[in-house]
Amino acid sequence: MADAFDVVVVGGGPVGACAAALLARAALLQSTPLSVAILEPHRPAHPAPAAPSDLRVAAFSRASEHILGAAGAWERIAAVRISAYESMRIWHESGAAGARGALHFDAAEAGEPNLGYIIETRVVQAALLDAAAAAGVRIYPSEFASLKSAAGRVHIETSGAALTARLVIGADGARSPLRAAAGLAATVADYGEVAIVATVATERPHQRTAWQRFLRSGTLAFLPLADGTSSIVWSADEKLAGPLLGATPQAFAHELDLASDGALGATRLLSERLSFPLQRLHAQRYVTERCALVGDAAHVIHPLAGQGVNLGLLDAATLAELIGAACDEGEDPGALRVLRRYERWRKSETEVMRFAIDAFDRLLAHGSGAVAQLAQRGLGWVNRSSELKRFFMSRALGLSGELPATARAVESDRSSPRR
Repeated sequence: MADAFDVVVVGGGPVGACAAALLARAALLQSTPLSVAILEPHRPAHPAPAAPSDLRVAAFSRASEHILGAAGAWERIAAVRISAYESMRIWHESGAAGARGALHFDAAEAGEPNLGYIIETRVVQAALLDAAAAAGVRIYPSEFASLKSAAGRVHIETSGAALTARLVIGADGARSPLRAAAGLAATVADYGEVAIVATVATERPHQRTAWQRFLRSGTLAFLPLADGTSSIVWSADEKLAGPLLGATPQAFAHELDLASDGALGATRLLSERLSFPLQRLHAQRYVTERCALVGDAAHVIHPLAGQGVNLGLLDAATLAELIGAACDEGEDPGALRVLRRYERWRKSETEVMRFAIDAFDRLLAHGSGAVAQLAQRGLGWVNRSSELKRFFMSRALGLSGELPATARAVESDRSSPRR
């Protein structure tokens, strides 16, 4: 006999676990609480305090901090390790990091203690799954197998159990089996680039600053870690990525020094190099009857602005808010009229971000000609305009646009100090 729930989330990564935790915590305050389950076959263990940082890190915005606080996870995350960054330096290879043509954001200019946090994704995922379980979410260590709809419910077969739900949420990544099973098509295209991720030591301190240089062959970012090292994300053209991945550690560090223009002095490779090809993806529809997509299952953008996971958490918060409101009004959480409200809200927001990021990659990282040169000079123009800088910092903090209530809240400020 199948286990019955109101909502089943397929995929317990940060976005899926966040959606489940938000739904369950909000349901505790409702007169008719929702029953929620997650399918996650690879639940991560919490890292030991002295364990080295995982290579998979992400930049989390202020809006994401608020959402994670509302999900009951921020205090758990901050208790492990986080690395706040207080400024950003962005420049094109045609100039220098400290030149007039570079762009510099500082948290003090925005009246904020920092501009965000660099955190290991496994730390965030583990904290969110713990928060979800504490709120009553049942976690199944099973793989999704198939889906069918009948009699106002969806029937979900997994590798270990059969479930039914009024709503299924697909948070199972860019290759989403649930998206395919639900018949939701997606458009996918290659960027022609490979992201190389590694941890490095630098001759000069990172100054709690995120550094990013646009190259004509891609984009290079240094993300500051709490122990003084940096995580690099080097989005390199495919023809360059192969030799970089095959180079000795010393030769790779030499190429890294050239690509960074020595902004942080000489570098030294401390870890292995991970790599993955970069693709853009957008689902043509985010919802169908009794099914909604969030995070990478709905959209994937270039990592140059570090917005992927932040967009996903906004998806989770928006969907949870609308489902909660629908349940308060006695509506069916899986009804298409409810889910279309989510699609209209989030699709417009993510499309704006997708077009902007693709323009940055096309004009700043690979552009040539008059339009590209104009865009490259634009970094300096933005830097000399306090109004434009405030606009872009607000975007980076995730505090502009149409936001769900939990993204605007300050619960995380009360739950633990910022670091």
